Amino acid sequence: MKKRVTLTIENNILDQVDKEVDGHKIKNRSHAVELYLLKALGVSVPKQALILAGGEGTRLRPLTHEIPKPLIPLQSKPLLEYSLDLFKKFGIKDIYISIGFKGDKIKEHFGDGSKFGVKITYIEEDEPLGTAGPLRLAKRYIKGSFIVCNADELKDIDLVDMFLFHKDNNASATIALTSVDDTSKYGVAKITGNKILDFVEKPKKEDAPSKFINSGLYIFEPEIIDYIPEGSAMLEKDVFPKLAREGKLFGYPFAGYWKPIGTMEEYDEAIHDLKKEKFKL
Repeated sequence: MKKRVTLTIENNILDQVDKEVDGHKIKNRSHAVELYLLKALGVSVPKQALILAGGEGTRLRPLTHEIPKPLIPLQSKPLLEYSLDLFKKFGIKDIYISIGFKGDKIKEHFGDGSKFGVKITYIEEDEPLGTAGPLRLAKRYIKGSFIVCNADELKDIDLVDMFLFHKDNNASATIALTSVDDTSKYGVAKITGNKILDFVEKPKKEDAPSKFINSGLYIFEPEIIDYIPEGSAMLEKDVFPKLAREGKLFGYPFAGYWKPIGTMEEYDEAIHDLKKEKFKL
C-alpha cells in the first residue's frame, strides 16, 4: 500500500531528481524519489541470487568439449562473471551457483568468490535438474526474496526498479521481459496489465500475443519453491503455468541490453557488441 505525502525540498535537489526522469525507466518525479529512498535505506534489492550454470552447452561445441559454457571467454573474462558484475553493481554479494556438467572447473575458477568480491556457495547437481530443480536444493539457504538467472546471457537490468515493481504488485514471481522483433524463436508472453497469463511457444510475428519474451532473470518469493516437483523440473513448464493460473506471475519489461549466448552465431555477436561497447555494465 502506498501513501501520498508532501515534501519540502530544495530546488537544486529537485532539479537533480528531475534529470533522472526519462518517462520509461524512471517514469516521473515520484518514481525517482522512491528509488532514491530505497537505495538510501538499503532495502532496494534482494540480498541473495542463484545462477543456473549446470547446462552442457551442446550448441556451442567444440568450445564446450573442454570447458563448461559459463566459462567460455568474452573479452578475457568468462561469461558467468558478467552475471556477478551485474549483481555486484546492485550490492548483491551472497551468490549461489548451481553446477552440473564440468562443475569442478567452475568451482576451480571462482572458488569461494572472494577474489571477485562476492561470497559463493555451490549447489551441486548429481544429475541434471533443469531450471527449477536446483531451487529445491537451495531451499535451506533462502531467507527472503531472491533472484534467479541463467548463466548463459549478457544482460543489463535495473534490479532496484524491478524489485520495486515486484513488491508493488505483491508478486510471487516476476520475470524480466525483453522485446524482440522475431518472435518465432522464443516463448512469447501473453500479458494483461502486468500479469503474465501464458507463454505462446515460437509464434509467427503476426500470431504473437506480444513482443515480450523471457530474458532468463527472475525475482522470486520463497513460496514458489513449494510449486517445484521433486527431481528434474523446469520453471517454464512446471512452475510458471501454475503461478499464472493463480494470478501470481508478473512481467517486468525492461529496455536494457540482452543477449543470449546459446549458439556460435550469438557468441560472435556478443563478442562484437563488447568490442563496440554496446554492452557495458
